[in-house]
Amino acid sequence: MHHTDVSLIEDIRRQIRESCTLKHSLPQEFLSNVCAISRNSADALKKGHTIFFCGNGGSAADAQHLAAEFVGRFRDDRNPLPAIALTVNTSLITAIANDYGYDQVFARQIKGLARPGDILFAISTSGNSPSILRAAQEARAIGMHCVGLTGRSGGKLREQIDVLLNVPSDDTPRIQEIHIFVGHTFCGLVEKLCARTEADRSAL
Repeated sequence: MHHTDVSLIEDIRRQIRESCTLKHSLPQEFLSNVCAISRNSADALKKGHTIFFCGNGGSAADAQHLAAEFVGRFRDDRNPLPAIALTVNTSLITAIANDYGYDQVFARQIKGLARPGDILFAISTSGNSPSILRAAQEARAIGMHCVGLTGRSGGKLREQIDVLLNVPSDDTPRIQEIHIFVGHTFCGLVEKLCARTEADRSAL
């Protein structure tokens, strides 16, 4: 092993410890909110509603990742569940940004695509991204249920949403790691809850 690798490996181990410590530190209220959001989302999906995801940068990748878990599959082989990432249509996004300003790229899609009773996951590590704030405002205006995934403070987004999942950290990489962990947990819980409903129907 090269002698410099020893310090690099120790740096990796430090980051692993930080990530694990942060996961273990998630408060009971945070975990309870994940459970409640999962139940609400499963109920909404059963009624024909859609889950929307939006975010910028790394959070855009999380939005696309989570939408894919619903429409494709997470763990179980089941029917697709309706979910849309508002980050994937580059022609639409660039047209809106050019004509209306970048802060409207998600809000205008929500206005055109979403219905009352749908759910929005607004992902922003700072909680202050203008495009995310406008998306949350539009979602609330049309009667969507709005969930915010942020860092510790929640930023301005905490005033625009129904439920806040604010990771107790100010370190962007660690926050993003928890966001995708929470996203995976959420997908698994919704999948399980929807499967229970299908099993109950089959038993009738």
